[in-house]
Amino acid sequence: MTDDGFELLLVTGMSGAGRSTAARALEDLGWFVVDNLPPALLAQAVDEVKSDQESERLAVVVDARGGTMFDDLDESLAGIRAQGVDLRVLFLEAGDNELVRRFESSRRPHPLQGAGGILDGLVRERELLGDMRSRADLVIDTSALNVHDLRRKIDAAFGGDEKVALRATVMSFGFKYGIPVDADIVCDVRFLPNPYWVPELRELTGLDPAVSDYVTEPSDARDFLDRQAAILDLVSDGYLREGKRYVTVAIGCTGGKHRSVAMAENLAARLVKVGVEVLVVHRDLGRE
Repeated sequence: MTDDGFELLLVTGMSGAGRSTAARALEDLGWFVVDNLPPALLAQAVDEVKSDQESERLAVVVDARGGTMFDDLDESLAGIRAQGVDLRVLFLEAGDNELVRRFESSRRPHPLQGAGGILDGLVRERELLGDMRSRADLVIDTSALNVHDLRRKIDAAFGGDEKVALRATVMSFGFKYGIPVDADIVCDVRFLPNPYWVPELRELTGLDPAVSDYVTEPSDARDFLDRQAAILDLVSDGYLREGKRYVTVAIGCTGGKHRSVAMAENLAARLVKVGVEVLVVHRDLGRE
C-alpha cells in the first residue's frame, strides 16, 4: 500500500469466469467498484475516487469487449503506476469446457463469438487477455468453484487485514482429476500410507479425526509438514518483495479424499499459528 493508503485493483479475465461475483464480493468488503470502465477513463476514475476522502480502495472491472478501447489499457496502467498508485491485477479464468457449460446454461452467447460458436469467442478472448494474465498478481481458476467458494477466496485475498503479510490458499486435490492450474506450489503426498486400504477408514475423509491421525502418524508426514511450512516461510519474503501477496499451495493424493485433505488441514493449522491468513479448499472432496 502507498503512503496515502490508496489501492487500485484491476479485475479482468475470461467471460463467464466470475468477474461479476468478484465485483460484488469486493463491494461487500468496502471497495468502490466500477464495472466495464473504458480503459482510457481509468486514470480519471482513480483521480475522482482519490478525491473522496472516504474511499481508499478502488476496484475496476475491465474485459476484452471494448475492442480497440482495450488496446488503451497498457498505456493507462503505465501512467497510473508512474503516479505511485498501489496497483494490483486479479485475473479470473476457467477451463473451456466449464465456460461453455456456463454459457449454455445461461442461454447467452459469448460476447466475442460473432457469427461463430462459443469456443470461437473463447479462443479470441484468450488471445486478447494472454499478456494481462501473465502480469496478474493473482490468478484464480474458478472451474471447480461455486459462487460461495469464489467469494471466500476474494474475501481472503482482499479483505484488507494489513496485519497479515502473506495470504495463502491451501488446496487439496486428486491427481486423477488433474493438477490445479492456479497452484503456485504443488505437493504430492501419495508417499504416505493410504487410508483407503483400511476398511474402517475407507468411507471416511481426511476431515475425520481418525483419518487425520492415521495420515499424520508416520514421522515422514510430520517431517513433510515441518519442511513445507519452512519452505513457505523461506519464500514469503521473496513473494512480497516481488509484489506477490497470495500463494496457492496444492496438496495432492490419488483421489483427493483422504491423505491430501488431512495434510492440507494440518498444514493450514501450522500456517495460521505463524500469522499467515489461510483459506482451505478441498477441490475434489465428495467426487466419486
